[in-house]
Amino acid sequence: MPSLTPSFIDTHCHLDAAEFDADRVQVHAQTRAAGVSQCVIPAVHAANFASVRALAHAQGDVYALGIHPLYTPPASDADLAQLDSALQQHRDDPRLVAVGEIGLDGFVPSLSTPEAWAHQQSLYTAQLQLAQKHGLPVILHVRKSADPLLKGLRTTPVVGGIAHAFNGSLQQAQAFIALGFKLGFGGALTYDRALQLRRLAVELPLSAIVLETDAPDIPPHWLYTTAEQRSAGQSQGRNSPAELPRIAQVLADLRGISVAEVAAVTCANARTALPRLQ
Repeated sequence: MPSLTPSFIDTHCHLDAAEFDADRVQVHAQTRAAGVSQCVIPAVHAANFASVRALAHAQGDVYALGIHPLYTPPASDADLAQLDSALQQHRDDPRLVAVGEIGLDGFVPSLSTPEAWAHQQSLYTAQLQLAQKHGLPVILHVRKSADPLLKGLRTTPVVGGIAHAFNGSLQQAQAFIALGFKLGFGGALTYDRALQLRRLAVELPLSAIVLETDAPDIPPHWLYTTAEQRSAGQSQGRNSPAELPRIAQVLADLRGISVAEVAAVTCANARTALPRLQ
């Protein structure tokens, strides 16, 4: 019998982004042709709740609704009320799989001032409460913020989810796993210099890992261009869900297993983290 082509789930990609406006249909076709059977499209602010839902339905994908930490400065109680309303309105939509992308960002200086950080934390807590209320997992933005995110989850427990683009310590990884989370690995894993991340990808149980691209962002090494190359006119390679099988091959090589096993286990993990994917 011929071997079956592995099937993948991209647990995090922003296919509604403007970078895909010119060729979104073609990108979708390339993604499916590459063996990526499902994409999770998280919202980032209230203004794109409707567009991510429409795109997920049009493409046969799934979506999440939430307010991203980078979009917290202008966000208000009205945005939280809009999120609550949308989660209630679409509670029976099987393509609505999570509250996300939510979380905390400790990397951007303007978001780390005491006032901005307090606002981030307030919105994070409020969105965890909405996830509780609506019985949904969460998709977390984790950038220099693992410990405060974990503190919030212990105070306001949810039904699990995904720590997106995880790049923390082994101890932090184990803490997320203990709270019912899977950890998202993507293009950053493909860089030889990402030693800590690669160690995590090998040391963690495969049952804790899901695959993602964060397209159009976090390009794998084969799409990356340096600042010098960009200043010389060479554009940064746009990431796409179609790159996921090649990222999966890197993970398979690091762990010394087949890419088919990586595909099967990470897809099962994604369905555990986001049960509506079932």
